[in-house]
Amino acid sequence: MAGNLSYPDAVEELIGALKQLPGIGRRGAERLALSMLGWEPEKLQYLGKLVETLPATVGSCPECGALSNAGELCAVCRLRDRDRQLVCVVETMAQVFAIEASGNFRGRYHVLGGRLSPLDAENGAGLNLEKLIGLARSGQVREIILALSPDVEGRATAIYLAELLRDAPVRVTQPALGLPAGANLSYADGATIAAALSGRTILGEGGYGR
Repeated sequence: MAGNLSYPDAVEELIGALKQLPGIGRRGAERLALSMLGWEPEKLQYLGKLVETLPATVGSCPECGALSNAGELCAVCRLRDRDRQLVCVVETMAQVFAIEASGNFRGRYHVLGGRLSPLDAENGAGLNLEKLIGLARSGQVREIILALSPDVEGRATAIYLAELLRDAPVRVTQPALGLPAGANLSYADGATIAAALSGRTILGEGGYGR
């Protein structure tokens, strides 16, 4: 606050917590906090209960790593009419929603839970890689699509994964058309994603077809 003015301690703590949300700065956090102060106590308690129970009620799908109810398969993995030999690798759950909205993909997903940062010289630590490697080497998958955002981090992750899967008996591809360099896949429209998936390029053949 300006000068000697300040919010009560509890409000300042709430503003600080809200600032940790993506895209929320100090002013945005202040607006949210002040709006919440006008809510009925029951509404605030309900929100607090929802946030408090998130760690216990939301987990990762044991098959693909997408968000799911704790201990359960995600909505896509429960569908038995999907092409289980076609796997689309994405960074986050937001990209699963974006691709599903395009209506052009009938395979299954693998959610990495992040991506590499070439500036930090990361080597895949913290990413959901072990199950992906197992899928690639299982002989039960014919193609893995690396549908990662075409920015610096996304390209670095795609190159790392292509090298990691080089000797696996699977075709490794990436979306080619419709996604400009520097774009974020999460914000692409359905038509753009459909074109990108239809025009994907091969990054590696591995032992596929041998």
